[in-house]
Amino acid sequence: METTKISTDEVTYVANLARLIFAEEETERFASQLNAILRYMDTLQEVDTTGVEPMTHAIAQKNAFRTDAVGESLPVKTALANAPEARGNCFQVPKVIE
Repeated sequence: METTKISTDEVTYVANLARLIFAEEETERFASQLNAILRYMDTLQEVDTTGVEPMTHAIAQKNAFRTDAVGESLPVKTALANAPEARGNCFQVPKVIE
């Protein structure tokens, strides 16, 4: 059963709000595609989901962060070894703000 959920006039109205201009055949194609999507959503509404926990991902996700651990720092001499310019124990960079 082909039910129309959205008309070409509604597609034109929304396109106008988005400052888009479509040819008549494009408007009809978009209306047809949107109707197919909305009919599929109706099909999904028929699925019994009682007892199904809401989720954000279909696959279980876990935190990818590592634990924070104190370790040795890089020696200043090694850190500055490839610096184009150094000033004391710091990198020297060109002034950006004029």
